[in-house]
Amino acid sequence: MSDACLTLDSCLAIAEALHGDICAGLTIGTRMVIAGLRAIGIEDPKGKDRKKLIVFVEIDRCATDAIMAITGCRPGKRTMKIYDHGKMAATFLNLETGKAVRLTVKEKEDGQDTAGKNPYLTLPDEKLLTIEAVAVSLPPQDMPGKPIRVVKCDVCGERVMDMREEVVDGRTLCRPCARDKRYYSPL
Repeated sequence: MSDACLTLDSCLAIAEALHGDICAGLTIGTRMVIAGLRAIGIEDPKGKDRKKLIVFVEIDRCATDAIMAITGCRPGKRTMKIYDHGKMAATFLNLETGKAVRLTVKEKEDGQDTAGKNPYLTLPDEKLLTIEAVAVSLPPQDMPGKPIRVVKCDVCGERVMDMREEVVDGRTLCRPCARDKRYYSPL
């Protein structure tokens, strides 16, 4: 995908193929990708530039599907980091240059038409998005590639990768055991 291919129509088609439909969130995510990649100098996120890009998303909604579909970034490849803050925001980082931008959606202006056709298709970037140059510090354990270290939790016995363990009273623990907090309850 070259810069010439980073058109709204072509990117929406890619995003729709993954997501299933074109909704407001998918459109916003698509617009974020196009603006974000251009701002950091990435032209071909799934081709020649695929090892140069990491994206940080701040929501687990439709926009994230668009970003994943168009960029090819995924959590499993460690090229997409999901921090669900419930914000329609994403940061695009060019690993080669260190250039990064964080994009957020601007509040709807009074009188902005939201009836009928998806308004996010036609708003100019400057009315839809705030684009801010940022610095991103990415430690080695968060980079794509093989785990730096794998340890075993002294309580549950499960493997903990990428330096996510905590040492409590001399014992190596996974975060749920260290904090006595799980998102699930064994039956």
